Amino acid sequence: MTTLATQLALQLNESIGLEPPPQPFLKWAGGKSQLLAQLLPLFPKKFNCYHEPFLGGAAVYWYLFSLKEKGTILFDGVRLSDINEELINCYIHVRSNLGALIDELNLLKASHSRENYYKIRGLNPLNLSPVQRAARFIYLNKTCYNGLYRVNRSGKFNVPIGSYQDPKIFSAEQLQRNHDALQGADIICASFQAVLNWAEPGDFIYFDPPYVPLSKTASFTSYTKYPFGQEQQRELAEVFYILNDRGCKLMLSNSWSESVINLYQNFHCIELKASRAINSNAERRGKISELLVINYSPN
Repeated sequence: MTTLATQLALQLNESIGLEPPPQPFLKWAGGKSQLLAQLLPLFPKKFNCYHEPFLGGAAVYWYLFSLKEKGTILFDGVRLSDINEELINCYIHVRSNLGALIDELNLLKASHSRENYYKIRGLNPLNLSPVQRAARFIYLNKTCYNGLYRVNRSGKFNVPIGSYQDPKIFSAEQLQRNHDALQGADIICASFQAVLNWAEPGDFIYFDPPYVPLSKTASFTSYTKYPFGQEQQRELAEVFYILNDRGCKLMLSNSWSESVINLYQNFHCIELKASRAINSNAERRGKISELLVINYSPN
């Protein structure tokens, strides 16, 4: 779905002759595309290096890159990271091996069927070449149920096939824009704590962790084989406080819940409205409140 922010960016780029902005090429639970228009006035206008330790679909980075191209926001370095090895391997190949990746994606697209989906899903990624792993990751992401990425305790992807008649697995033109936007970016497989080894005063870090569940049935943190519960939420808050003391500019998204607000009560806590995207009951996919935390005053 095209967001208002995306429509405006496309119109502006067309009017001034810029390439269309890069868009997420992966579906990702909790992706921020729908919130970009609300986030726009809250981004710092100038900073040094941009860090995103929970990369996911990278909607925020693609947006910041397009703003940088227009001169709306100024920054230099980029460091993108996530603990999901398959996700990071995928981004690395979009950045550094796009031609071979597109060749593999064309093969998967040509042979797509229900039978082939489960065959590809059942493969051990470690038995594939890195570029085949990257193509498999995109293929499963764009053909599985609801674009959901979920693994079991053994780290095996276990989402059933989606009910798509003719899934658009990839766009070579869009991947080229993603490829261009990733040039010069450091892409690293690491836990969120590793940002403490990299971030310096004047850097901007955006945290988009697995959200604190609002109910017992709403819990979903199985993006990797590593758990992300209350202990990890507290550890993340500790990292946030350390980086604040270091002089970094920080932004964090999470559930609008008392437990999260208590963790970040010393900072600016802003309520945003987002659509509930992942729910088996379509009637429960309405607007919900999300928490945005920043440690600076918006320009």
